[in-house]
Amino acid sequence: MFIGREAELQFLNDKYEENQGQLIVLYGRRRVGKTETLREFCKGKSHIFFSCTQTTDRVQLAKFSKQLLKEDIPAKQYVTEFADWEKAFRAILDLPYGDEKKLVIIDEFPYMCRGNKSIPSILQNLWDAEFKNSNVMLILCGSAMSFIEKELLAEKNPLYGRATGIYKMKKMGFYDAIKFFPDYSPKDKVLTYAVLGGIPHYLNQWNPKLSVAENIKRNILTKGCILYSEVDFLLHQELRETPIYNSIIEAVALGNTKLNDISQKSLVEDTSKTSVYLKNLIELGIVEREFSVDAGIKEQANTNRGTYRLTDNFFRFWYAFGYTNFSQLEDGDVEGVYDYAVEPLLHEFVSFSFEDVCKEFVREMQKKNELPFRYNKMGRWVGKTTIRDENAVDGLRVAETEIDLLGIGRGAKEYLVGECKFKKSPFSYSEYLDTLAKLTPMKQKAKFYYALFSENGFDEKIESAAEENDVRLYTLEDIVNYLNP
Repeated sequence: MFIGREAELQFLNDKYEENQGQLIVLYGRRRVGKTETLREFCKGKSHIFFSCTQTTDRVQLAKFSKQLLKEDIPAKQYVTEFADWEKAFRAILDLPYGDEKKLVIIDEFPYMCRGNKSIPSILQNLWDAEFKNSNVMLILCGSAMSFIEKELLAEKNPLYGRATGIYKMKKMGFYDAIKFFPDYSPKDKVLTYAVLGGIPHYLNQWNPKLSVAENIKRNILTKGCILYSEVDFLLHQELRETPIYNSIIEAVALGNTKLNDISQKSLVEDTSKTSVYLKNLIELGIVEREFSVDAGIKEQANTNRGTYRLTDNFFRFWYAFGYTNFSQLEDGDVEGVYDYAVEPLLHEFVSFSFEDVCKEFVREMQKKNELPFRYNKMGRWVGKTTIRDENAVDGLRVAETEIDLLGIGRGAKEYLVGECKFKKSPFSYSEYLDTLAKLTPMKQKAKFYYALFSENGFDEKIESAAEENDVRLYTLEDIVNYLNP
């Protein structure tokens, strides 16, 4: 059963319905669901779907020719293989699809280009001369994001400016991901999302009839299962020097977010080298560099600013629990690793992902105009501001702190301050007062609203005080069931 990707399918179908020729570039990291989305899009449409492999140019051309010549085109009567790529691509115009688009999808297109660097030029000439004014839809798909962005779509490349659509596929959001396990409780949905993230390939490994614990043991920690070797497989596919990358990813997964800390923890002494490794991981969609939501362009350009975090929940889980206990897992001690390493820390591990879930919830509320104002920017805030201190003169002092979620309105005239608590006890009144204390000096110039998100409800004192201070309270059920009540 195909789940989600409504926006991607809508984009592709809209392009398909347009009268002019279409050259679409669709790309994204491995396992994100590009191929399955394209196959879903093709259903009910006459098409050719060609999957490139890492092979020689001659073999690639032979395979492409074979697929084209299965169709009832004139060349079929005369050749068993096209002499060159130009002839092969031009044959697309002869596809016998009547008034339908001549739909051709080339999956893992970078493999084709690596075998023959002239292919982008050949396609450019054909596009300019014939394809753009014909009923053709050519979709070039790839996982090598750096190649797509820095070469294929770059100004120096022959295909620059020719694409009629460019779509970068990202991981699924929380609300699409939880459709893979609809019968789970709200808590288990958040737990599972925190472990697997929004990568369809990982979500498909999950058995929704088993508990979260059993799934972790059977489908992640057991030697031989697909997810057990997934991280190692991906890194070897994309990178050299995998031992160094392993140590860097592990450092980030264990909470080292600053460049210097990552460098020291991973034993890569030169921070400039660490920075290059991190840049490569960012390009692969495994790591991201995060800034405070109000950070300006100048700050973001500074290589020493910002923090690093893993964007992939599964990578985070594996390096926190699988990688660090690999010897025991190789020995088959699955139960021991789960009972003594995973289970005691799992709840705390999930709290980080819960913030992402809350941010998505707020984004969905904005789409429905259910917030007190429309924010221009929204994300984590880090900086110096007021915090509660009983020993201070007015009960406040200035210190470095964080805000889980800060929405900033147009002209910074309105703010939404959000605090997320994924813990086994209710959101306490003291935590509520801590939230209200932050950014106090700015309250003279702007209107402030508050949103508290809690796994296990709220202190009674908060509920009675919430209305007076424009505080909105959201339970786990409110958040998880928002789009599917």
